[in-house]
Amino acid sequence: MSSVITVEIGGQRYPIHSGLDERYVTELAEFVDRKIRAASDAAPTSDMLGLAVLAALNIADDFFRERDRQSSSNGQIQERAGRIERIVDEVLAQVAARQAV
Repeated sequence: MSSVITVEIGGQRYPIHSGLDERYVTELAEFVDRKIRAASDAAPTSDMLGLAVLAALNIADDFFRERDRQSSSNGQIQERAGRIERIVDEVLAQVAARQAV
């Protein structure tokens, strides 16, 4: 069910039509607002469009860094799982060899 949630970003109020939880949409808007404010602090003479682009680039950077971190973590987990699998295979082979004697 869609509803209209009014949020404030960069001093502007925006009606957001969404089926998402209102608290979640508000949290997203607050996050974007913080990024806009940080962009404004870094480039105080920029207009709102310029600030929005800077904020979007910052958010994209955060996303890419987290994606790379997750990818690295997943690779490490897969490597460890492979090592565990090899150890288990070796132990099972040793048990099978002992039972065959």
